[in-house]
Amino acid sequence: MSPGLRTGAVAAAAGVNIQTLRYYERRGLLAEPNRSLGGHRLYPAHTVTVLRVIKAAQRLGFTLEEVADLLEVTRSRRRRPAAGLRERATTKLAEVDARLAELTTVRDTLRAALAAGCEDLLICSEQSCCPIPFDGDIGAASVPGDACGC
Repeated sequence: MSPGLRTGAVAAAAGVNIQTLRYYERRGLLAEPNRSLGGHRLYPAHTVTVLRVIKAAQRLGFTLEEVADLLEVTRSRRRRPAAGLRERATTKLAEVDARLAELTTVRDTLRAALAAGCEDLLICSEQSCCPIPFDGDIGAASVPGDACGC
């Protein structure tokens, strides 16, 4: 049986820094490792896989709390409603779609402001032709056909 991997080796293999590894340990995402006679942390080899899973889940938009919950379900092998990956991924996808819709509206408004020739926010705010929504509702911005020149 392998004695385990030291902190630096695990961090390097997983592509994280040592502080990240220790932070995940403190948060309970990683089990507390065994210690060598000299007091060095010795992680099991599968810790590298767990770290890669955590980082991949974060890149997909899951928070560390959500990742911890998913890992807990996996570790305990108990099934809870809305706790598995499929349910969480469906929810996360809906959140991403909503953010994409918002960003598309922002992009379209910025393009319209550029096309309208907007140069000064204060002057633009007084022009009815300006596409920037100064009332706070970005979805309600008007998009002029010609340059506003504000």
